[in-house]
Amino acid sequence: MIPVEIGVQSPRVVHFTEENNEEGLRCLHDLVGELRDKAAIRVAAYQQRVSRYYNRRVSPRPLRQGDLVLRNSAIADPTGSRGKLAPTWEGPYKIKRVLRPGTFKLETLGGREIPRVWNAEHLRKYYQ
Repeated sequence: MIPVEIGVQSPRVVHFTEENNEEGLRCLHDLVGELRDKAAIRVAAYQQRVSRYYNRRVSPRPLRQGDLVLRNSAIADPTGSRGKLAPTWEGPYKIKRVLRPGTFKLETLGGREIPRVWNAEHLRKYYQ
């Protein structure tokens, strides 16, 4: 009970009976499984809507072995010592291997392998 209900009683307090309260709690206890199922269905529907919205706007990056790419120089130099006027992209590099969809092993055009694995998010296709 909140302090206001002491002076002016609300319908919740006026119509409260112990028997109705116990019966209502038993009914809610019986419906808990059904309420959980409804909530799980709502969550699944929401996740599907979010996924559809995201997939509609995302553009795939079809990169294959042998393609030439540029890599993001800010990711290549995490110390940030390049300065703000440095070029954003560096390369070109050749995709040596596709480890998983979206994950690539790169090499220079001279054939020297780059030690890190690169994500497609940090690569851009190079057009000659």
